[in-house]
This record gives sequence, structure tokens and C-alpha cells, in this order.
Amino acid sequence: MTLRIAKAGIDDPDVRALATLHQQNMHAVSPPGTDFALDVSGLSSPDITIVGAWDDGVLIAIGALKTLGNNHAELKSMRTHPDHTGKGAARGILQELIEIARASGVTRLSLETGTSAAFQPAVRLYTTRGFVAGEGFAEYANGPHNQCYHLTL
Repeated sequence: MTLRIAKAGIDDPDVRALATLHQQNMHAVSPPGTDFALDVSGLSSPDITIVGAWDDGVLIAIGALKTLGNNHAELKSMRTHPDHTGKGAARGILQELIEIARASGVTRLSLETGTSAAFQPAVRLYTTRGFVAGEGFAEYANGPHNQCYHLTL
């Protein structure tokens, strides 16, 4: 396995396909009104930076960084293709996004995720990297199906 982590573009059909898979899965595992996954058009915004992970040239995971302003950014669309979990792609993408955020002057990185068992692998990844549960931010509020995490950079 040769894992390569680098910036990616939403114009790449493989990135678009994985982003669409992510949005469909989030919609399937989240109660109505609690899914905030960006669609392809949302990921096309100029305030979004996308990072991909390739295993021997095959895109296996993506993640995105959304600039919020005031030295604050949000993690979005973290998704590893189900056929490629356990290869370290999510860890690599998370580290790259943290480095991009830090280099851009971001001092607070936040994310919103679900509370059900389907979201526990992601929560473990984030907390292992130092994210801590905290208050809602932007348009998010904590509730029975949503929780927010933050990392001070």
C-alpha cells in the first residue's frame, strides 16, 4: 500500500462520487433535520479546501476544511470509502487538514457529528487527535442527534 495525502478538487469525478456517497450515507443514518453533510455544490464553494487520500492511485478517502472567519474553521465531509477503512486514510487526511488550517492562521477547528453508534469511529478519531466536546457553533446546536467538537490550534 502506498498512501498519498494531498489537496483534491471537486472537479475530480472520484472526489464527486465519494462526496455523494458521504452525503447519501449521512442522510440514511441521521434523523430528518439533523444531517448537515455538504453536497457537491456545497463543496464547490471557494471557502472549502478538499484533501484526498489515494492508495496506489485510487481515491479512498476525502475530507474538507471550511473557513468560517475569525480564525475559525470547520471540518466537513470526512469519508473513507467502506472498502478501504483501516488503512490510516482518515488519520492522514485529518492531520493534513489540521496542518492546512494552522498554516492559514486558524486557531480553532470545529466539527459537528452525530451521536449514534454509526458516528463512534469518527468520534474516536477526533478525540484521539485532541478534539474535545463543546458548545454548538455556526448554525449547529448540540442535541440528542448532534454533537460538536473543537480543537485549539
